[in-house]
Amino acid sequence: MIDSMRNTPQVEKFELDVKSVPFVPKGQWIAGISVSYQQGNYNDYQFLVLQSIKGDTYSLNVSPKVLYAVKNDMAVGLQFAYSRSLSKLESAQVSLGSDMEFNADHLYSLGHNYYGTLLFRNYFSLGRSRRFGIFNEVQLKLGGGQSKLTQGVGESLTGAYETNFSAGIGIAPGIVVFLSNYSAIEVNVGVLGFSYRKTKTIRDQVYISNRKLQSANFNINLFSITFGAAFYL
Repeated sequence: MIDSMRNTPQVEKFELDVKSVPFVPKGQWIAGISVSYQQGNYNDYQFLVLQSIKGDTYSLNVSPKVLYAVKNDMAVGLQFAYSRSLSKLESAQVSLGSDMEFNADHLYSLGHNYYGTLLFRNYFSLGRSRRFGIFNEVQLKLGGGQSKLTQGVGESLTGAYETNFSAGIGIAPGIVVFLSNYSAIEVNVGVLGFSYRKTKTIRDQVYISNRKLQSANFNINLFSITFGAAFYL
């Protein structure tokens, strides 16, 4: 009995060696930019209660960013955003019925805003693929801007000048798809955030007013979806 136990081969110990491949390795630079431009021209256009709309609009948004991977799949960086919009309305008619019609004409609005954002990202690969991944981005934003609005012509001209300051913090998860070893397309959407905005208005260079707005968002905001190109260097 003792001899048979001595002759029994011992099971060797083994360790499972699992190697995790980082999706974004430490020391990598990430540079990207998002650009959007829209322009419209309306001639006798109708939309719901608005009729006989004549005018033109345009908007421009530019947003470059730079991040650095301080650890595997963890990056911090900065983003700058600039937006400019212009609207000219020559004439429009608001019809709420045969007895309720209003006219608006010679409206002019010009505004531009700028923001600086501190970014923090965590990346996760989808399976073993290094081409598709997701990330969770925390954003801390500060910014401001100014705008002016005028109505009428000649002696009936009236207008207002506004300055604003805004701050916010939010979470924006997204998807990254590598087109090559160094270039990728990114899509992210805001799902959670808190924002604060303070606006000062001077009307006709005489009347001064202030307003404040605080808001919290806990839903998926389809209007905050952002598409952009990124380069991983």
